[in-house]
Amino acid sequence: MATAERPMGPKLQPHNVILRPLVTEKGTHQSTHKHHNAYSFQVNLWANKLEIKAAVEELFSVRVEKVRTQLRLGKKRRYRFKYGKESNWKKAIVKLHPEDKIEFF
Repeated sequence: MATAERPMGPKLQPHNVILRPLVTEKGTHQSTHKHHNAYSFQVNLWANKLEIKAAVEELFSVRVEKVRTQLRLGKKRRYRFKYGKESNWKKAIVKLHPEDKIEFF
């Protein structure tokens, strides 16, 4: 694994990288089919793919094959008479080895 300097932010521990699993209809479909075997998580904005892979492997004791990330823009919302914006967040889709599985429930 590369030991490069972090471009920004503090050094993240595995429990700081993975914020929560995303349980959606599409995510459940990807995790239950054998040819997908992918799970989605909300992750820290400062986390990179190598840190996400290491965190999932350590927290869930699985083998990660691939990590894909998306920067999701926050939605515009109206609060009473003013308009605001929700925070941006980062989504990671983690593909596991075919023999591994994560149980959330």
